[in-house]
Amino acid sequence: MTGSNRILLATSNPHKLMEVREVLEPLGFEVVGLDSLPDTYPEPIEDEDTFEGNARLKAVGYARSTGLRCLADDSGLVVDALDGAPGVHSARWAGVEGDRAERDAANNAKLLDAISGIPESRRAARFICRMCLADPDGSILAETGGAFEGVITDAPTGVNGFGYDPLLYLPADGCTSAELSAGEKNSRSHRGEAARAMARELRRLQGDES
Repeated sequence: MTGSNRILLATSNPHKLMEVREVLEPLGFEVVGLDSLPDTYPEPIEDEDTFEGNARLKAVGYARSTGLRCLADDSGLVVDALDGAPGVHSARWAGVEGDRAERDAANNAKLLDAISGIPESRRAARFICRMCLADPDGSILAETGGAFEGVITDAPTGVNGFGYDPLLYLPADGCTSAELSAGEKNSRSHRGEAARAMARELRRLQGDES
């Protein structure tokens, strides 16, 4: 395996790592997470106001500090009735510290409170993902994106996935994102869409580098 086939995914989230690996590893790419590195590196401050901007910050920052080609994503939930909130603040919207499960529970509770009283017809929402691939010299090689549409439901349902998955209801399927199997979700989700588009960009780059 060549060095260009080894990609650092700038996350320690095992769910994100699994989703991206399922798309890229069958194509011959080795995807490693931050937890697999022998050293720790400073986390770039995500202070941009767009998903695209934060994905670039992470990809370039980690690529430069680790010396590895780095793929980063920034993703979150956009709720139309809340003027796009929680948006780029999705991961820590409730301001609660603790492990991922505690933060997810607090974020979901805040969302349910925020949409209380809003009719279902106005609860359109979507997960957004933006991905950026950068080289150690800081150059951006590719950017992709994806979206996963649904509506916010009244109570969390399902145990698969993470974050706001239990609250994004998919009318055509009659279930939430958290009730989809991992394979079903990855074939249709915002991150799966962005990762498949990135796979096409990586194949293009392989052709340019050969």
